[in-house]
Amino acid sequence: MSKKQSGSHRHDDVLVTDPDLPAVAVDPQQAEAEERRWTPAKIALWVGIALLGGVSWTILAIVRGETVNAIWFVFAAVCTYLIAYRFYSKFIERNLLKPDDRRATPAEYKADGKDYAATDRRVLFGHHFAAIAGAGPLVGPVLAAQMGYLPGTLWIIIGVIFAGAVQDYLVMFFSMRRGGRSLGQMAREELGIIGGTAALIATLAIMIIIVAILALVVVNALGESPWGVFSVSMTIPIALFMGVYLRYLRPGKVTEVSLIGFALLLLAIIGGGWISETAWGAEMFTLDRITIAWGIIIYGFIAAVLPVWLLLAPRDYLSTFMKIGTILMLAVAIVITRPEISVPAVTDYATTGAGPVVAGTLFPFLFVTIACGALSGFHALIASGTTPKMIEKERQTRFIGYGGMLMESFVAIMALVAALSIDRGIYFAMNSSGAATGGTIEGAVTFVNGLGLTGVNLTQDALSTLAANVGEESIVSRTGGAPTLAVGIAQIMQGVFGGAGMMAFWYHFAIMFEALFILTAVDAGTRVARFMLQDSIGNFVPRFRDTSWRVGAWICTAVMVAGWGAILIMGVTDPLGGINTLFPLFGIANQLLAAIALAVCMAICAKRGLFRFLWIPALPLAFASVVTITASFLKIFSSTPAIGYWAQHTAFKNALEAGEQSFGTATSVAAMEAVVRNTFIQGTLSIVFVVLSIIVITTAIIATVKAYRNGGGAETEDAPVASRIFAPAGLAATPAEKELEAQWAALEPGRRPARTGH
Repeated sequence: MSKKQSGSHRHDDVLVTDPDLPAVAVDPQQAEAEERRWTPAKIALWVGIALLGGVSWTILAIVRGETVNAIWFVFAAVCTYLIAYRFYSKFIERNLLKPDDRRATPAEYKADGKDYAATDRRVLFGHHFAAIAGAGPLVGPVLAAQMGYLPGTLWIIIGVIFAGAVQDYLVMFFSMRRGGRSLGQMAREELGIIGGTAALIATLAIMIIIVAILALVVVNALGESPWGVFSVSMTIPIALFMGVYLRYLRPGKVTEVSLIGFALLLLAIIGGGWISETAWGAEMFTLDRITIAWGIIIYGFIAAVLPVWLLLAPRDYLSTFMKIGTILMLAVAIVITRPEISVPAVTDYATTGAGPVVAGTLFPFLFVTIACGALSGFHALIASGTTPKMIEKERQTRFIGYGGMLMESFVAIMALVAALSIDRGIYFAMNSSGAATGGTIEGAVTFVNGLGLTGVNLTQDALSTLAANVGEESIVSRTGGAPTLAVGIAQIMQGVFGGAGMMAFWYHFAIMFEALFILTAVDAGTRVARFMLQDSIGNFVPRFRDTSWRVGAWICTAVMVAGWGAILIMGVTDPLGGINTLFPLFGIANQLLAAIALAVCMAICAKRGLFRFLWIPALPLAFASVVTITASFLKIFSSTPAIGYWAQHTAFKNALEAGEQSFGTATSVAAMEAVVRNTFIQGTLSIVFVVLSIIVITTAIIATVKAYRNGGGAETEDAPVASRIFAPAGLAATPAEKELEAQWAALEPGRRPARTGH
């Protein structure tokens, strides 16, 4: 490993490409000239995008009537994303990262066909997007909808541009330059023993919480739903078939296998409806939540130890069709049906903090509730886990890292709009805990109408009719956000395709869409957690760092699955409604992890001598740190039981000691004891997470100041290796890239370097 001190560490002088092969990279000057060529049509296009975005934001934020049309959310988001990707992400690439496609990536120089496998950028975009887009962008915005439409919209769109997409992009690039090392290991190398050790422990512990909550959302969505259980289960053999098809039967035929996979996916959804209506199908696939939880635990272990090409990559690519296709279809349906949203821009719950869905005021709890839709520490683990081991060329990190996160943010906006579009009374009936509603239609109506919401008058008929329309026995207290989003999607889609008679299909289509989202994050998250633990143990037992060592992989996978599996079972059996009590911990842990990732990136940028552009990671780091540390302190020290874990713990403990048989929402002594136990675990974890995060952020600031004084720092990148392959950087090849592609295609097959992935 090179330890040379330098400003940019590009090693241009030592990269010598193979003279017998065409160029492995477009000439930088030619690429720059292409990008800076502005034609009248191009100028008119961007002026039009800017004007449409400006009008949309004006209507959402300033010209607000009693209702607002949902199309303005779509236009504001898309226009802002396009401008951010074209200009801001390019600014970061040009000034901060400076990728060099003449350098081989770890997928090329460490290729092993298992974890390190050069993968087509379009397939990898699908894999990465599927892996990062878990429960957060679906659940967080739905829960945050109780605070109104404007705060969530602002944070999801502005937050992703300056924080979430920046973090994903930087972490992915820096990990790729370091052989695909994990975030914790990079922290250890950049921040020293104290900061690095704190980061390793924090990332491992937080990862366990994150994967557990992701799995809990799946359990809540599939519980007692035979249609959903069958359809989601069928995606596993479909993905295995696609992996074998691409690997052995028809290598490289990505479009072909995609069409087959998509057709099989639709068949699984339709077949789920047929089977759920049969007596044997209903009996076999109607599973309680504990059984589903154990099934996900077993699945997580198996998926994490199989070769990446067999299940993980094809499954993620398959689910990406479903995810991106559904979100785009929903966006088009919103433009066609133009639903009016009657939710206030900012509700009273934003200031009182007494919301029945998520307790806490707008600051800081809006930001930690929305979590993944704008900024997610979980993404940093994927961006330093599986993805950097599969990137073909350095310049692709902008498309996959920054672009993939923009796509996730759009998912979050669509989730927010879908949640806002349904009746407010039904929204609160679905998202309030079973303890609050009693789990019955009668209890839900009494509870929701007792909230005193203006214009809300929920009836039993409204709840029973909607449940019948979506093919479910009940929609009361279907917490976790996923069922609410499915209802919103079904209501919007039936306005375009099929009418009310198709609502059951669209509801279960949406449930499978969501479960696919989340399960891909569970299996990718478990795999990344295994890499992290192997890296950590490898500091003491070097053999564990060898990711191809099966014994070490199995041991580390089993440990991490046992960790998140235990939290999952705790959440499923939580008397207060697991998602209602655990999601704030998930959000805080996730944002603290994002602060850790940005802190590591800031230190790396400082050591590279890039002080002029240090504000790019420093600004989102400062905001994330203030928000999450404040939220952590409130969860630890608040005297309000609905907000503070320890306040809740003490209240239930005192009730038990007083001999109470029930207390608050716990209707039995066993339920009260479970609350005491769970809040103790949650409160303890809150303390551990915030202390470790403060240590990491402090050591990163110290490392940054030290690098500034020294004019840079020691390099920890892998030594450069000359690349022997070529691939375009973005979704579509530029004219210069097409010329190079033609030269590579003209090579005789025997002279063309082999690729290891899809």
